[in-house]
Amino acid sequence: MERKIEKFYLKWKNDIIRKPLIIYGAKQIGKTFSALKFGKNEYKNTVYFNTENNKRLLELFNKERSTEKIILNLSLLSGETILKEDTLIIFDNVLDNTIAKGLKLFGSEHSKYHIIAITSRREKLTEFKGEELQFKGMNELDFEEYLWAHDDKSLSELIREAFTKHKTCPFHKVALDHFQEYLKTGGLPEVIRASLDGKSDFEIDAIKQKIIDIYKKEIALNKTLIDIPRGIEVLDSIPDQLKKDNKKFQYGLMGTGKRAKEYESTINYLVNNQLVYRSFKIKNLKSPLSSCRETDSFKLYLPDDGILYSMFHLNYKQLLTDENIKETLYENHIAKTLVESGYALYYYQSDGKAEVNFVVQNRMGQIIPIEITTKTNSKAKSLSVFMKKFTVPQAYRITENNFSTKKDVRYIPIYAVFCLNETRI
Repeated sequence: MERKIEKFYLKWKNDIIRKPLIIYGAKQIGKTFSALKFGKNEYKNTVYFNTENNKRLLELFNKERSTEKIILNLSLLSGETILKEDTLIIFDNVLDNTIAKGLKLFGSEHSKYHIIAITSRREKLTEFKGEELQFKGMNELDFEEYLWAHDDKSLSELIREAFTKHKTCPFHKVALDHFQEYLKTGGLPEVIRASLDGKSDFEIDAIKQKIIDIYKKEIALNKTLIDIPRGIEVLDSIPDQLKKDNKKFQYGLMGTGKRAKEYESTINYLVNNQLVYRSFKIKNLKSPLSSCRETDSFKLYLPDDGILYSMFHLNYKQLLTDENIKETLYENHIAKTLVESGYALYYYQSDGKAEVNFVVQNRMGQIIPIEITTKTNSKAKSLSVFMKKFTVPQAYRITENNFSTKKDVRYIPIYAVFCLNETRI
């Protein structure tokens, strides 16, 4: 499968001030596979080390402070010759700061060795931070990459062209049908591969359940999380939280007597490690948006639409006919796409309960509201009220209809949300 990160890898390889690269992101999204593929395509050889419980590797990085001696020992450990500029060295499952400190030695002297380290713990980046290293986040396949996997790159190009040139997409119905399928599979590579191979819905659900169990194991094995059961409890409650008309996270939904203070550190852990995404409520509007967030009022979303689909225990007919479920999946999709494009999430809710699903601020400081409009809320007036009250220059409505523009509002089909990234919004 072609991934967008491949272009970044090439740019990194050719950078004259290239530093060791740390790729971070949740488990099962294709980090290791993409790095190994890059090594196979672009280098004479690739040397791979799994750092998990690798005592010999830890001893090496604890002992040696010379990059040439480290390389010599890595060659001995791997049985491979490591060449300057022609070997890609990959360290997988990096959790120990000892290895990160060793990699900084290569960054501090502008070494000619090419090194990629991979971690699934985003919280570890605070320990690893340093100008001797370069960092890049990675996520599951977005809808554009999903189309590439289905040999439909021409359709993704038509969608981007329609978005950029403010014109209708000629294959709107085809794109919408593809997107409904994407909601069912989500963007995890193993699930998409199973779908491409013609696996049944039951087999695909089994794969997704295995991945959910991997996420829960990631929580259970964490040494810094004090209350592991609460982490799993929060994760399991998200489908029910999002099914409600008021999608604000409610502790009582997990049982009587549940209190915010008991779950604060748990939720922060889940958010920091990209196991859930959080959107804070705002009632006012000023820059930066973080200054008006209400920290005790928020929604939680899942980072993969297919996982949420399975946790809802849906069949495909329900997805197509249940407008409330469909709108919830659309909202989750927009949330994850915006977060993975670099935006902090906020939603607006007035005292009168008028709500705008998302409010974001771009790099230019512009504040932009984004509202979902479906058959069940096609006459929603919240966005119009918001725009009049706060005098924002532009807004987006996400719909099932084709591209259009009315006054200062751009109507974007749900399948084109991947276009709302930092370079275009």
